[in-house]
Amino acid sequence: MNRLKHSPLFLFLTIIAFATSCSLKNGSNEVNPVTFDSISVDRSCHLFDIEENPACSLKLNFIYPEKYADAAILKKIQSAFVDQYFGDEFADLSPQQAIKKYEEEYLKNYKTLEPDYLAEVKRAKKNNQSVGSWFNYYETSFNEILFNKQDIISTSVYFENYTGGAHGAHALKNHVIDLSTGNAVTEAMIFVEDYQDTLTQLIIATIAKDKQAKDIKELENMGYFSIDEVYPNNNFWVNDKGITYTYNEYEIAAYVVGRTNVFIPYSELKLILKPESPISALINN
Repeated sequence: MNRLKHSPLFLFLTIIAFATSCSLKNGSNEVNPVTFDSISVDRSCHLFDIEENPACSLKLNFIYPEKYADAAILKKIQSAFVDQYFGDEFADLSPQQAIKKYEEEYLKNYKTLEPDYLAEVKRAKKNNQSVGSWFNYYETSFNEILFNKQDIISTSVYFENYTGGAHGAHALKNHVIDLSTGNAVTEAMIFVEDYQDTLTQLIIATIAKDKQAKDIKELENMGYFSIDEVYPNNNFWVNDKGITYTYNEYEIAAYVVGRTNVFIPYSELKLILKPESPISALINN
């Protein structure tokens, strides 16, 4: 991981204060002509299929594009939605096939705990102890359409699970798709070359402002890591107002801080935005 060197916090705030403003286009407010559908799963499974034993719980709600005029684009964005939600090993499957396979593999993997559970039961009886609660697993996930206009679709996938340990894990991953091509939109497509330092400064300055921190030290006292740990992570989504970055737990701060969302309006990004990009229709330069 490359770590970037940054200026003092007052320079971050200066960039925001003096950024040249830009206005939004009076473009179409019509929603993109894509029809979405969803598939839900709510399953549980007990070890050894005995109701008194620990169990796993799997809850999924997967939204995916079902209809679009361009069949080739539809196939690409369906694959992208499957990839984003389930992983690249599922990308070649239809939404229905992907969710069925994912469900089957989750339940099958949980069943592999049965020998460990049996050994734990024997150990607990021998020592007159109870069986550890960590055998009760769960997984919940869902995706949302955050923005769907002017050939841009912004989505997020929320994931939460518990597989033993002190607490569960939580993650939110954002994605942006260019409907005109069916391709993912990346930072490199939006920003000019060597944008990282400036964007990083804006991100840190925005976090400090949102948290009402006077300086970097105050942010660190709140549980944030060193500013050298903060960098553009490609986990963003866009709308007609600006770009929102998401940093999940442990990424730039301690677990107790939770997830950090950073919204930066286009007016503050003007100096590093490409004149022509997949999202240029959202901005009036």
